[in-house]
Amino acid sequence: MAESTMEARGERFLRQRQVLFLFVFLGGSLAGSESRRYSVVEETERGFLIANIANDLGLGEGELAVRGAQVVSKGNKQHFQLNHQTGDLHLREKLDREELCGPTEPCILHFQILLQNPLQFITNELHVIDVNDHSPVFFENEMQLKLLENTPPGTMIPLGNAEDLDVGRNSLQNYTITPNSHFHVLTRSRRDGRKYPQLVLDKSLDREEQPEFILTLTALDGGSPHRSGIAKIHILVLDINDNAPEFTQTLYEVQILENSPLNSVVVTVSATDLDTGNFGTVSYAFFHASEEIRKTFQLNPITGDIQLVKYLNFEEMNTYELDIEAKDGGGLSGKTTVIVQVVDVNDNPPALTLSSITSPIPENSPETVVAVFSVSDLDSGENGRIMCSIEDSLPFILKPSVENFYTLLTNTPLDRETKSEYNITITVTDLGTPRLKTQHNITVTVSDVNDNAPAFSQTTYTLRVLVVALASVSSLFLFSVLVFVAVRLCRRSRAASAGRCLGPEGHFPGHLVDVSGTGTLSQSYQYEVCLTGGSGTSEFKFLKPIITNGLVQDTE
Repeated sequence: MAESTMEARGERFLRQRQVLFLFVFLGGSLAGSESRRYSVVEETERGFLIANIANDLGLGEGELAVRGAQVVSKGNKQHFQLNHQTGDLHLREKLDREELCGPTEPCILHFQILLQNPLQFITNELHVIDVNDHSPVFFENEMQLKLLENTPPGTMIPLGNAEDLDVGRNSLQNYTITPNSHFHVLTRSRRDGRKYPQLVLDKSLDREEQPEFILTLTALDGGSPHRSGIAKIHILVLDINDNAPEFTQTLYEVQILENSPLNSVVVTVSATDLDTGNFGTVSYAFFHASEEIRKTFQLNPITGDIQLVKYLNFEEMNTYELDIEAKDGGGLSGKTTVIVQVVDVNDNPPALTLSSITSPIPENSPETVVAVFSVSDLDSGENGRIMCSIEDSLPFILKPSVENFYTLLTNTPLDRETKSEYNITITVTDLGTPRLKTQHNITVTVSDVNDNAPAFSQTTYTLRVLVVALASVSSLFLFSVLVFVAVRLCRRSRAASAGRCLGPEGHFPGHLVDVSGTGTLSQSYQYEVCLTGGSGTSEFKFLKPIITNGLVQDTE
């Protein structure tokens, strides 16, 4: 018993020292060492060895398993698999860089290694390297242009662009056109980095000499080997229509809330044509718009109203660039660009992801880690800022750690005899307007330790028992009755305070027999029974017998 008690105290001291060490060095211990970056080429087969985490962390063989290592990634999809025995970190599945990051470069996957005992976070990054697995693709395989025969040389005509899902050198780099004497093509860049072609007229046109041109436009990427996409350009040379439509603005910039209702008018574009009749009638249309733009916006060809036909989501796309064409009845056109900025609203409640929880917790333990969790909010700005809280009346506290991770700790030692179970509600609130919140309930039980000795409610109990036995009743039966009464009293007095007997001690007499042969004892006996307790034990004792000549009057 003494040896097991010493071992328990030693283990408790070790845990106390570990917890103390943990929170003295919380800033460094939880955050781990500097962020490590690994890299992998996209489309690499599953099972690929990324690194040996145990070696990088300086841990021995099997220590990852002992410390309950976990790989924690944002979102529900896990891309990694950790071998706790060897420390090898493998790919769980093929990675598609375009699916993970879209046009963002570099494509970085953030993940953490979570270790227990002591608690430690190690932040890591995986750089997914692009491979040239996509060719440039034009939105339209055939384009038709109409140019007046008096169009001056040097005129630049925008053409529909191609898209390449790859990034960097593997993305679209330039455009070329079939060699000819009248046109050449230039490669231009938009604000967002996308490249588009412009057709340049080098020589005056003569409809009577050549009424049309058919050219091949090629989009090339910078990969090795090159990938390309082509589109046909059909140019019709028109008789003179002196004036092309002109927009009142060459660039429209508007903002719209992401929760705007459908059919809302985003902006109205307007163009005029100085010609009369059919040549002066203007109609509006999207110019080489992507499928996403056509699904999101609708352009009235007569009024120029651009309406919303699909709900916006700032977290998915926050900027749209629309090219609008105004064309008159003679085929001449003018162009403008509309930049639509989506304004974020607080439409995403915070999310809480529980990484680990410890329950039950031994009572009287010092500051102990109860749970580890992370929070996130898809909104941006103040709408995406988060604060966490629990009830002030609970003996627990929240401490932030690396990035958006929090640790729930005991604030004071717990007492199971006072309260054996706690229901903790973690409230996560963002700072947006209106404020949104998420609540997560955790139930923590408190396990018992042997920290209370038995105690009696009185220091001394005295029981006087009248023993009147029949001849057929043995002294053994009477002894059993007395012991039963004593045991019942002991059990009822376990929570009482310790005490000692004050009277002299006696032994249960062995002469309780029918000595007269008349069916009764020759005398009646009274016994004082004493219950004592203290130092974690309780005792039952008989005091001296009290012999009287008649029946006992006091039967307490």
